Amino acid sequence: MNTVLMIDDDKELCSLIKKCLDNEGMSTLVAFSGSMGLKDLEENKDNLSLIILDVMLPDLDGFSILKRIREISNVPVLMLTAKNSEEDKIIGLRTGADDYLTKPFSINELTARVDSLIRRFTTLNNIHDIQKGHLIFKGMKIDIDNRTVCVNDKQIDLTGKEFDLLLFLANNKGRVYTKKQIYTQVWEDEYSFDDSNIMSFISKLRKKIEPNPDNTFYIQTVRGVGYRFNREV
Repeated sequence: MNTVLMIDDDKELCSLIKKCLDNEGMSTLVAFSGSMGLKDLEENKDNLSLIILDVMLPDLDGFSILKRIREISNVPVLMLTAKNSEEDKIIGLRTGADDYLTKPFSINELTARVDSLIRRFTTLNNIHDIQKGHLIFKGMKIDIDNRTVCVNDKQIDLTGKEFDLLLFLANNKGRVYTKKQIYTQVWEDEYSFDDSNIMSFISKLRKKIEPNPDNTFYIQTVRGVGYRFNREV
């Protein structure tokens, strides 16, 4: 059974969403404040399939909570907000959100997005379970133990950092990362590259792994935010 944690201070909305998700066969935990949500996260982080997180909360704001979530978990996060602001959406994606929904929204749209996020998360976990040490995508196989990559059955010659970068993005398929986040995660250091250097590094990796040099099939650019590994592969 998939377990969803909802962090929102709107008790009426939480009750409605919990009822709908429970009817879909999910187990739904509800926290009405950021501090309660973080407590529930700590207690259930290994069992969660999704977190639904409101931006506006009475104690901690959603972006602060999201940063904490990303320190300890890769569970998908769907952010909710009453603000129809592109800036809020960009901040959320840059901080590590997987999707964004603006209030008011239809329950059917919410459940569709919940299903999609959980399905992607479960699929990636199943890849690890079925073929330990390998990631398998359309046309690509990453051998984690031997640090090799094959595209369309042809082995690709990657440098150590190119492999690390590809593995990091592939391990988080569909999640958007800024250039700074990529650098701090892959190089494990404070951000010292400028954006043009990161862009150049990704461009070189793309030229090696993309089946069609004119089409970014695996590593996609999310304009104004950063990069992600294609969620459809």
